[in-house]
Amino acid sequence: MRNNLGEIRRMSGGMTQKELAEGAGVTRQTIIAIENGRHNPSVKLALKLARLLAVRVEDLFALTEEDYE
Repeated sequence: MRNNLGEIRRMSGGMTQKELAEGAGVTRQTIIAIENGRHNPSVKLALKLARLLAVRVEDLFALTEEDYE
């Protein structure tokens, strides 16, 4: 899965991992794990993250060709 969370977070006004985590109701460690590709967010969390960053979920996360194999 392609994951642009860290890049978009940094580009969207410099929101910190802590600020994003607090807004989404998760821990900073969860945001770190998602950004590092060690954790895939639930649909609910992905929607919250997209709303907080004012982007579409598809801008944050997308399946790659490998995911379809």
